[in-house]
Amino acid sequence: MDTPGESSREHAADQMQAAHSIGRGTSADRHAEDAATFQPSSGIQQLDFVDENKPSRKSSFVAEHVPEAPVEPVSAGFFSPALAPMRRRYFIIIGRATLLIIALMWTCLPVYWGALANSAELTGNLEAWFIDRDGSRVGRGLTQAVQKYSAPGPQLNWKFFSGVNAGDDSDIIDMVLNDQAWVAVVVQPNATTRLATARVNGDETYDPSTAVKVYYAQARNEIATGNYIVPITTQMLQATTSAYATSTAQRVFAQINSNGQPNATALQMIANAPQTISPAISWTMVNLRPYQAPAAQAATLVGNIFLCIFAFMITMANSTARAIVSPHMSFLPYLALRIAVPLIAYLPLSMSYALINLAFKLPLGTKFGLGAGFIISSAYIYLGMAALGLSIEAMITILTPRFTPFFLFMLILYNVSPVVLPDELQSPIYTYGSGFPIWYVSLRTIMFDTPSHLGRNIAVIIAWIIMSCGTMSVFTWYMRRREKRRLYAYAARRTKSPDGGPLQVEKGKARDKEKDVE
Repeated sequence: MDTPGESSREHAADQMQAAHSIGRGTSADRHAEDAATFQPSSGIQQLDFVDENKPSRKSSFVAEHVPEAPVEPVSAGFFSPALAPMRRRYFIIIGRATLLIIALMWTCLPVYWGALANSAELTGNLEAWFIDRDGSRVGRGLTQAVQKYSAPGPQLNWKFFSGVNAGDDSDIIDMVLNDQAWVAVVVQPNATTRLATARVNGDETYDPSTAVKVYYAQARNEIATGNYIVPITTQMLQATTSAYATSTAQRVFAQINSNGQPNATALQMIANAPQTISPAISWTMVNLRPYQAPAAQAATLVGNIFLCIFAFMITMANSTARAIVSPHMSFLPYLALRIAVPLIAYLPLSMSYALINLAFKLPLGTKFGLGAGFIISSAYIYLGMAALGLSIEAMITILTPRFTPFFLFMLILYNVSPVVLPDELQSPIYTYGSGFPIWYVSLRTIMFDTPSHLGRNIAVIIAWIIMSCGTMSVFTWYMRRREKRRLYAYAARRTKSPDGGPLQVEKGKARDKEKDVE
């Protein structure tokens, strides 16, 4: 039979052996497989090592007695007096979760609500051009009518140019496509001459809609163009052209009856071409970049939220899987594992996402051709998922899986809010979005041939990936260092003999190990 002193020393040696073995890994070391490796003897307390990625309210290292006999199950109602302590803990957990979610709501939702709240009041920031290339009665009349136009509701920021300053229609189209203006209303050259000639000759082929052309690019932002640009411009042109047609008709009929008798020939010409009186002039809407694929909204906005959620799922799976091997790995291989595994997992995920876009026939070939467009879009999807996913991978080290969903919600809301509407329709505070990855994970250029900023976009996304890798390295190093210190401190306290005197040899070994860690 062992003496008490020998039993105590064996007990301490077992604990230090467990500390040394587990100390090589991170705090993700309390899985059952790892605990089984140490084979604690009956009646000896076993160390429970906390994984930084496992939700727990306990401290990092908690001594738990191995129960000698199984606890008898209790069958009782929820409000049974026997369950009073557990019921209290239950309500505390639910109450705290509710309070945290409410705090999360007030932290995040106002950001998204605010991104949409003032858009109608900020339409004056949307630059619109009115260009008179006629230079005669029609052009001057419409210019004056637009300048005097005032209607309740949202208004655009109209700027007026002569045809000499604006150039021809091809120049105007290029400027609209390069995002210099949201819409350009162009009174066409010789609009007055063509109207007068058609009226005098009774030209039945005269088309009033050729007098004015309206250029805009819907794909620049389908929400802004659909809700504000097109409706406001259409309302303005209806009012101004109707007013001009009315005044012109009064002038024409006054000339016809100038001698007190109507001019029969003029009346006959008007009868042949009544469109020269009403509407006299109209307009043609020219959508330079139509948003022709409704399913594209899934890839340009909502799809980025899906990317974030898929990356979160991989993060949670990786958190569970790496706890199996982390106790047996040193720092650098473990860090490489944390970075490499998600990056590899994102490859099939991003390719699958890109294939779904292809299956629904999104116009990936608009700018670069279908093959190149698919490859470029797949690369951007992969980099976007990496930028979002690695940021979650970094934060789970500190927050643990219990609080990482809160970070996920914040990441989505603060990324999506600035890109719902263009900058002109949001408060200046939302310019922070230009530094967030979802702002740049956009396939509009590939699908709709909008102005290309692909080089700048990829630079920002890669910067996010590098930053996430850096923060993950720092967080991992810090958590492993902290857990090892707790481990060795706990093991040192456990090496005391039953009569209270420390075992100097084992305690010295513990100090040496602490120095090695530092």
